[in-house]
Amino acid sequence: MISREEITILCRPEVQQAIRANLDRDPLQVALDRQVPEARLVATQIKYLQRARRKLPGYAQACCILPPRAFEQASSEQTAAYKPIEGDRVLDLTCGLGVDAVALSRRFRRVVTLERNEALVEVARINLQRLGITNVEVVHTSAEEYVTHCRDHFDWIYADPDRRSTEGRKLVRLEDCSPDIVALYPRLRELADALAIKNSPLFDVEEALRYFPRSRVEVLSLDDECKEVLIYDDGGGPLITATALGQGSYDGQQTPSIAQPPVFDPHAYQWLIIPDVALQKCRLVREHLAGKADCWSENGYGFAAVRPEGVLGRIEAIEAIERFNPKLLKRTLNGHRVELLKRDFPISIEELRQRLAVKPGGEMRLAFTKIGEEYWTIRLK
Repeated sequence: MISREEITILCRPEVQQAIRANLDRDPLQVALDRQVPEARLVATQIKYLQRARRKLPGYAQACCILPPRAFEQASSEQTAAYKPIEGDRVLDLTCGLGVDAVALSRRFRRVVTLERNEALVEVARINLQRLGITNVEVVHTSAEEYVTHCRDHFDWIYADPDRRSTEGRKLVRLEDCSPDIVALYPRLRELADALAIKNSPLFDVEEALRYFPRSRVEVLSLDDECKEVLIYDDGGGPLITATALGQGSYDGQQTPSIAQPPVFDPHAYQWLIIPDVALQKCRLVREHLAGKADCWSENGYGFAAVRPEGVLGRIEAIEAIERFNPKLLKRTLNGHRVELLKRDFPISIEELRQRLAVKPGGEMRLAFTKIGEEYWTIRLK
């Protein structure tokens, strides 16, 4: 974790100038450059500012201070900005680098954000000033201490609990994270009308509804990668929503029984649907594709004779569908570069490459899946 002494050094004018002057250089070269003041610290900041151009472009443009661990644990600006909560006042229990607090500042008149690490409090205040944010108050305290003595009332409370143990082990259960939202819950609902909780992508949506039976649970993905499982405890549920940023959302009805598609006919389909991971996480793939494509598994592909509309996911044209024959494929593909895809298939991509003797990349694309007891290869156009 960054120290207060390092923060002081990073705020010196000559160090700030060195960071800005070397932003496009290789950080390793900067670290070895004797002409650069505080070269090691400058190089580390440059490394993370370069990464921030994609994850935190606003922070990168403002040349904010980016402690490495806090940067790795922070939300991206894109996912932070998405959260559909707003009002007059919000309490953020977990400031960290302050990315969520900055996003909340654009939806609420006043944001109070809590941080127990003194150095991160200072970093957050400096960064907020550089970003031009004036309606966020950073309080140096723990969530437990603050809510015990708080006498204010908020429209929303927001929390992104720390999901690392003191030994660095990843945590998933809410009771194991810090702060313990389950233990604090009665007090939190006294202080606010609604509660929003950001959880690990590994968090189970059904577990969320067990904790909060009348909540809205939303799985948020970006570029087909699950980013967050969000709980909105505002009495608007139970409801499960799959959201693919840039594509749209689907509110699931959790249909108990969906008719099984007919026997798989490999000649009947022209289009392969690769459902977005948010649908998979919500167990809504078959429900979402009902009437649009045939689908035999929540973890599998969809198959359609006519290109469907309004689907969360990718749609690929099919050239041919064949039974999986690794020996034949190896004879025809040996040494070629082939993009391999798989869903609901027991062999890893790396093992497939080895069995088929192919290299990553190339213009040829193959998808693999299992339907019933049969294994299939789908050649994509």
